[in-house]
Amino acid sequence: VRLQAFGGGLVQPGGYLRLSCAAFGIRFSLYGMGWYRQPPGKQRELVALIASGGSTNYADSVKGRYTITRDNAKNAVYLQMNNLKPEDTAVYYCHAVGIGRTYWGQGTLVTVSS
Repeated sequence: VRLQAFGGGLVQPGGYLRLSCAAFGIRFSLYGMGWYRQPPGKQRELVALIASGGSTNYADSVKGRYTITRDNAKNAVYLQMNNLKPEDTAVYYCHAVGIGRTYWGQGTLVTVSS
């Protein structure tokens, strides 16, 4: 099983990025998918979730700015991040959760700075 996240980078405040996560080795459509992030010196925190049925949930800090989507045909989950702020700087991790199983991706760094 492998979750490969990519799309991070350096962006100015107010800018946008789109993260992608490709899943290999799981029945993707049966898994809830999520994005978490770990800011420098802080603990990992939930950013957004999307259930196998498509319902979504967001951390208060990103509501209205971030959108999580999934494409079951491509075994992929995405995170569109708009109006980025310096406090969004973090390593972003892709996460998959199924019945009794959970998997993490390797993380992709997002830096928001002028």
